[in-house]
Amino acid sequence: MRAERAFSLLELVIVIVVISLLLVVAIDRLLALRFEAERVTVQSVIAAMRSALYIEFAGAAAGGQLARLDAAGGSNPMLRLAEKPDGYAGEFFGADPALFEPGTWYFDTRERAIVYIVRFPERFETPLAGPPRARLRVEPDYDDLDRNGRFDPGRDPVRGLKLVPLEPFLWKVPGGQQK
Repeated sequence: MRAERAFSLLELVIVIVVISLLLVVAIDRLLALRFEAERVTVQSVIAAMRSALYIEFAGAAAGGQLARLDAAGGSNPMLRLAEKPDGYAGEFFGADPALFEPGTWYFDTRERAIVYIVRFPERFETPLAGPPRARLRVEPDYDDLDRNGRFDPGRDPVRGLKLVPLEPFLWKVPGGQQK
């Protein structure tokens, strides 16, 4: 006769504990990747908008039309992109950020700012109250000839267009580094 062997209760418990530990480690790593994916995606969209602003400036400079950039401050940088990112909702006047789903971009026409509502705020810092978000505005990069601290269209020559945060924001990354 052949002796049949089955798993003992102790062996089964050990297998369940090992699988549970592996799942905990895998889930922790997936959560870290989720935060990092959002940070990289947002930074890529911001970089694309900055590139589009540079291309617009280069085109205006090449065509001798730098004066048309005088009114570019506060404009919607998304309109310069060939493809809008997933989650771009459009333009809204003074919209409450709490009305938008996390992961949404929109342009606030009252504030003249592009806004991103953060999807995973656990590793995002901002001084803003309400939903965690990043707000950026198109501003002219100019020579302040009269040193009055503001851009004077027609007087201060434009050197380019820049996308600047209205408030500081910070993505915390593992290892104590921040971006």
